[in-house]
Amino acid sequence: MNTCTLSGRITLAAVLFCLIGGSGGCRKTSESMTKSPTESPRVTAVELDSNGLGSLPGTLYQSQVGSPIHWQPWTPETMARAKTANRLIFAVVVMPQFSGWQAVTKALEQDKTLVASINSRYVPVLVDGDASRELGLLALDLCSEIKRELDMPLFLWMTPAGNPVAWIPVKSSPVENVANLFSQSDSMIYETWQDDLQTHKTYVLDNSAADNANRRSRISQRKQTQQMSKEPAPEVLRSLRQLVSFYDPATRSLDETGGLFPAGTLSLLATAAIQPGVPADLRGRCLETTRELMVDLGESAMFDPLDGGLFTSREGPSWCLPSFSQDCVSQARALIALTDVYRATGAAQTLEKTRALIASVEKNFTTKEGLFAVGIAPQVRAANWLWSIEEIEKELPPEDAKWWIKATKMKGIGNLPSEIDPRREHFRSNSIGLDKSATQLAADLGQPAQTFLPHYDSVRLKLLAARDKRIGPVTRDDCSHAGASFRMVSAYAAMFGVTGEVGFRDKAVALLGKSQTAFSDGPRLRLFSKNAPKSISAGRAFLYGLAIQAALDVSVITSDEKYVTWSEDLATTAAELFASSESLRECPDDAKIIDLPVTDSTMLFDDSTSGLISFAECRLADRGRPLVPTFSALATSLPVSAAIHPTLRTDILQATMAREFKVSIVMGDQIPAELKFAAERLPLRMFQRRAAKPSDEVPAGSMMIRFGDGERRVISTVKALQEAVLLLP
Repeated sequence: MNTCTLSGRITLAAVLFCLIGGSGGCRKTSESMTKSPTESPRVTAVELDSNGLGSLPGTLYQSQVGSPIHWQPWTPETMARAKTANRLIFAVVVMPQFSGWQAVTKALEQDKTLVASINSRYVPVLVDGDASRELGLLALDLCSEIKRELDMPLFLWMTPAGNPVAWIPVKSSPVENVANLFSQSDSMIYETWQDDLQTHKTYVLDNSAADNANRRSRISQRKQTQQMSKEPAPEVLRSLRQLVSFYDPATRSLDETGGLFPAGTLSLLATAAIQPGVPADLRGRCLETTRELMVDLGESAMFDPLDGGLFTSREGPSWCLPSFSQDCVSQARALIALTDVYRATGAAQTLEKTRALIASVEKNFTTKEGLFAVGIAPQVRAANWLWSIEEIEKELPPEDAKWWIKATKMKGIGNLPSEIDPRREHFRSNSIGLDKSATQLAADLGQPAQTFLPHYDSVRLKLLAARDKRIGPVTRDDCSHAGASFRMVSAYAAMFGVTGEVGFRDKAVALLGKSQTAFSDGPRLRLFSKNAPKSISAGRAFLYGLAIQAALDVSVITSDEKYVTWSEDLATTAAELFASSESLRECPDDAKIIDLPVTDSTMLFDDSTSGLISFAECRLADRGRPLVPTFSALATSLPVSAAIHPTLRTDILQATMAREFKVSIVMGDQIPAELKFAAERLPLRMFQRRAAKPSDEVPAGSMMIRFGDGERRVISTVKALQEAVLLLP
């Protein structure tokens, strides 16, 4: 935490942290801060007298339109109105796909006195930290300054100039603490601000501006001093060895993954397991770890056997108790990872779960426009997702209850270990996961698969209906979202690759076409299909990375160069918007409100912008369409720290592996249809493809495969192609 002082007084953020943290030494304030302030005359824009979210796209904003809090949009106009009214901004930064924020906003609005205080003392602003991504990323830096773990939502007070004054991460549970937390913070922040207004001082303005200047300097210095690898290929191998060492087969645990589903780790390990150029012994270790991880995950409750969806985070150290929330973006990312796993392991059960997952995503997140929504994670009690044996026996006939209870490893006292539920809040409750496919269950029961599979589906749907009744109605997100849609383009492309089913290819092509139309704003991208202020909807660098990858993925499965051309156009626009002399900026200038060089270089919520752009650079360069040199230099560097904390850098490690252990497929003219089809089904991103030029001297009807070590092979059959590049176990 920056503790620079102005006028002999410590920063308000530091005072607030001491107040919230329970340190009694910080509770005493000056006389001017404890007396009842007399509010200064102010000119209040009429827009601040009512809720201002009505016209904004996104279920996050639409869900708060009826709130008694006069929420305002995150726009320059809102900041200008705050300045005119002599008010601070009270921002609540949320990630819509993470459950808990609804409980926080509800707790605020239930207290009428608190609502009146928020509306009269501040300009309340609700910020979608996924759409305005720089705010979500900044939250980590702010929490680090006050030595707190990142949590969402984030209460953030700032001046009308956009300089943070004070902040505190908020836990949604216990909910009763939310109002108290605001009230304690409010008493100090508001009175300090009023003290300045009444005495014509500028302590808050000056101090927050100085803090932000120091913060800007620290962020820039951190980027400049980050050490980059001079030997990326050996660094990738060291990182892979470090990553596999994190897995302990005795405790069935993977260090440094936190509570998130390890999609990035699975994808990196699975692709390394079959990548030519990676040493055979290391490929073997990567494959073994991939298989062991999928044993742990595949039989766990992270995969919902009723709906087919995937829970993307967990409670505690075990996969047996998920955080029962789902969103489209995280599940689409997991879909791509699971196709990588299936390609490496050939495990039929992995493909079965992947099919169920993509069907669940289509069912729950497809919008009326034929695109995809990010989804709003509902706040639902864990007990509504858990089952007792008695509940199963009530819903199912005895013969079905018996095999279901056995298959899902349910117990009379519950199957959650004590370290997961130390207070025994879920005594006699069970999470459910299946470690066998329906076909395997049929074999265990001695029943023909063709008769058991429909019966299995009827049992599953009966239990799903019972659970849905318990949970009650859930608000559906019908706002088309660019990030979710581009992710699903890539997921469909990946599914075509591993199955060869042209229906998935058709879906990828159709969805990309709709997304190009819906999310294009001239040559630029926007996050929503409906108009919104740029500070809310303008595409950030991360979105360009997703779109470029999706376009290149479709170009691979169709061999159509028009998608490469669009990806190149996007990359050129991204270079103009986000490349600086120092770093890859996240937010375009015309959408920026807070003046900080926020960049996305580690996997905080998702893949990182650095990883996405690095992969795009590798793929475009191999096509003979390199990025602007300054942009390329920013994208291709591999931090030395990746070998120490590879779980935070799996995306850029995978991109670097594709670059350093290169496999390029140069496709000649008049290639037989079956050979072309086989090439289109190869791994989407690790093997680069392009049409041959006359200088390549590729015979008609053939392909030339170029490896990173200089080896070249000319092949003309599907078998020869598979033998050359698919290092399957």
